[in-house]
Amino acid sequence: MSGVEAPAAAGAAEDKVRSLVLTGYGGYDKVKLQVKPQNKVQLKSGEVLLRVKACGLNFAELMGRQGLYDPLPAPPVTMGMEGAGVIEAVADDVKDRKVGDRVIALVRSGLWQNLVVVPAVRTTVMPDEMSFEEGAALPISYVTAYLMLFEMANLKPGNSVLVHMAAGGVGIAATQLCHTVPDVIVFGTASSSKHETIARGGVTHPIDYRTRDYADEIRKISPKGVDIVLDPLGGADTQKSFNLLKPLGSLIVFGAANGVTGQKRNLMALAKLWYNQMSLTALKLMQTNKTIGGFHLGYITDDDIINRTLVELLEFYKQGKIKPCIDSCYHFEEVTDAMKRMHERQNIGKVLLLPSPKREEERQWSKAKA
Repeated sequence: MSGVEAPAAAGAAEDKVRSLVLTGYGGYDKVKLQVKPQNKVQLKSGEVLLRVKACGLNFAELMGRQGLYDPLPAPPVTMGMEGAGVIEAVADDVKDRKVGDRVIALVRSGLWQNLVVVPAVRTTVMPDEMSFEEGAALPISYVTAYLMLFEMANLKPGNSVLVHMAAGGVGIAATQLCHTVPDVIVFGTASSSKHETIARGGVTHPIDYRTRDYADEIRKISPKGVDIVLDPLGGADTQKSFNLLKPLGSLIVFGAANGVTGQKRNLMALAKLWYNQMSLTALKLMQTNKTIGGFHLGYITDDDIINRTLVELLEFYKQGKIKPCIDSCYHFEEVTDAMKRMHERQNIGKVLLLPSPKREEERQWSKAKA
């Protein structure tokens, strides 16, 4: 089928393509804003042209900047796995999307730009009441949390769950989803300054991992341990979390945040992380009657799994059972500040990036605030 030619958008502010490009592995300076003229786009079969209004920043992109995220293509590459925006053109064979649709997009990379071509099958129409910021904050965190809790760990009424990094995007999503099931107890680790917020969000027992041993604190409340642990940390914390499981409990490992210790890759930290991780064996699982699962959204290639999960999540949203928590929004020009905020674990909820140019009045306000 022949492609569809998508015309350039009208207006001086819209005739440039603004992209955040990873130019090489290393520190914050490796992610650069590039502005280029917008050319006419030739859509292939099954594609749509998306005007991105907001996009998410994830820990995977911090790892990708350091060369630690395998699904990301090699530099130079435009990063960005999730976003929300408006469809501006569709290929001839796309029948379930139309120009003007407000959609969420979830892809492997490329959404950190204001105009991008994506497969229609990787888009989902947003509810009318959902903002673009909420749409951009939902896919990675909530799909990850949903599949771990319901498809892998089989969350049931009365279960107890330990959510590490409970103030982050996945942590908040997991907490909200736990409370769609009756009588679930949530233990959540976060610095003390975030406890009031995560407690309001549904964490039953907040624990300050910086000043307390979370395993000891959990044992005081639940001597037998917990039924489920969601582990984005890796390394020694994986072993520690495994030891906290009750018999027949499940540990789901979905990250390696302990391996990201500075701006650049630390080989010693990585070696220590993987050494501790590999100490768990199949024999030990048999002897303890426990389960370990690994989850990585970047390696799920079945669109049906993603799409049906998003449909379920958007139904939860419309019912008021979940609501993305947005920590902060940064324009593309401020991507370094956005990455620092997440790297230093200052955020409560999702950090977002806005493709639109930062207006002069916003610049002046930022200077005055500083």
